[in-house]
Amino acid sequence: MTAADLHYKKMTETPIPRLIIGLGIPTTISMLITGIYNLADTYFVGGLGESPQAATGILFTLQSIIQAIAFMWGHGSGTFVAKSLADRDTKSATRYVSSAFFIGIFMGLILSTFGLIFLDPLLLLLGSTQTILPFARDYGMWVLIACPFMIGSLVLNNNLRYEGKAFYSMIGLTTGGILNIFGDFLLIRIFHMGVFGAGLATAVSQIISFTILLFLYFRMAQSNISLRAVSRDVREYLAIAKVGFPSLIRQGLNSISGGILNNLTKPFGDAAIAAMSVVNRFSSLVMFVGLGIGQGFQPVASFNYQAKKYTRVKKGLIFTTTFGFCLLAVLAAGGFAFAEPIVYLFQEHPEVRVIGVPALRYATIGILFLSLSVPVNMLYQSIRRAGIASLLSLLRSGAIFIPVLLILHHFCGLTGIQLAQPVADMLTGLISIPFMLYFLRTTPDDVPDTGTELPE
Repeated sequence: MTAADLHYKKMTETPIPRLIIGLGIPTTISMLITGIYNLADTYFVGGLGESPQAATGILFTLQSIIQAIAFMWGHGSGTFVAKSLADRDTKSATRYVSSAFFIGIFMGLILSTFGLIFLDPLLLLLGSTQTILPFARDYGMWVLIACPFMIGSLVLNNNLRYEGKAFYSMIGLTTGGILNIFGDFLLIRIFHMGVFGAGLATAVSQIISFTILLFLYFRMAQSNISLRAVSRDVREYLAIAKVGFPSLIRQGLNSISGGILNNLTKPFGDAAIAAMSVVNRFSSLVMFVGLGIGQGFQPVASFNYQAKKYTRVKKGLIFTTTFGFCLLAVLAAGGFAFAEPIVYLFQEHPEVRVIGVPALRYATIGILFLSLSVPVNMLYQSIRRAGIASLLSLLRSGAIFIPVLLILHHFCGLTGIQLAQPVADMLTGLISIPFMLYFLRTTPDDVPDTGTELPE
C-alpha cells in the first residue's frame, strides 16, 4: 500500500474523536507555546515599566498583520493540498504549496521593506504614544526583519497540518517558542538589552523555527517545496487567496481592531494600554486552545468532504464544538477566578491591576462563545465555501466588534473598552448557530464516489 493510500485510509477510517484530537493536540501545543512566548515577552518586558510593556501590545497588532498574510496563503493552499491528496494527486499538492510558500515570502519582503522605511508612522497608526514609541521602535524593527521568515513558517506549518503531519508542525513552532523564551531571559535579564533584546530574541527564534519547518517539510511531507513547481496560472493564486481570504479577514481585522482599541485607550494613559495588552495576551493564550482544536478539525473536514464522507464531517463538527467548549470552560474558569494574580504576575503597577483585572474577567466570559464560532468558521473555509466563511470571519473582529467598541466607548468610557470584545464574542457565537444547523440539516449522508461534488 502506497503512502497516499495509507494517508487516505487514516483520514477516512480513523474514529473522528481520535483523529481530531490526534491532529488538534499538536496544533494546540504549538499555538500555546506561541502564546506562552508572547506572554514571556509581556512578562520580561513588564519588569522594565508600563510604557515598554505597552509597546509589546502595539507590536502584537503588527504581528497580527503579518500572521493575516501567512494564514491566508497557508490555509488557502492547505485546503487545496488536502483536496489533492484526497484525489491522490501529489503533483498538484506540490504546486499549491510551492506557489503559496514563495508568494508568501515575496509579500513578507515587501512588507518588511516598507515597514522599516515608514516604521514610526506605522507604529503611531497602530496606537503608539510618544512615550511608547522608542520602545515600540526597538521591538518593531526586529519583527519586520523577521517578517518573511514568520510568513514562510506559518505557510509550512499549516500545510503540514493539512497533510495530517501536525506533530511535525508542532516541533518547528514549539522549538522557536522555547528559544524565544530563553532568549528573552538571556537578553533582557542577563545582558540588560531591554525591549531591543526582546525583539532580537523574537527575530532569531522565528528564523530558527522557519529552518526547522523547512527541513521537516522536505523530510516528512507527501508534497514538496520547489521553485520549478510554482504555478504560472494567475487563477490558481486567486483560488488559493479566495479560500484563504476568511483567514486574512479574521486575522487582519484583529490588527485593525487592535489599532482602534489602542487609539481609544490612549487618553486613559500608558497604564490602560499596558493593562489591555496583558488581557489580550492572556485571552489569546486561552483562545489558542479553541483554535488548536478547530485547526485539528480543518484537515479532517477538508479531506473527508472531498472524499464524500459527509457523515464524518458532520460528526467532526459536533465533536469539535463540544470538546472545545469543555476545554475553554475549564481555562476560562481559571482565568476568572485568578484574574488578579494573573495580571499582577505581568505588571505590579496598581493602576494596571485596577484596569486589567475586571477586563480579564469579562474576557473569560466571552471566550466561551468561541467554541461556537471557531468550528463553524473553519468548517466552511475547509469545504471551500469561501463566501460564508468570509462573512463569519467579518463578525468577531470587524462587523460586530468595531461598532460595539465605538458605541460602548462612547457611553461607558474605559468600561466600554473592557467589555467590547466579550460582547462581540457572545454575539458572534450566537450568530454562528444557524450556520451550524444549516450545514447539519442540508448536507447529505455519504454518497457513492461518482466524480461529482456538492456545489461550492
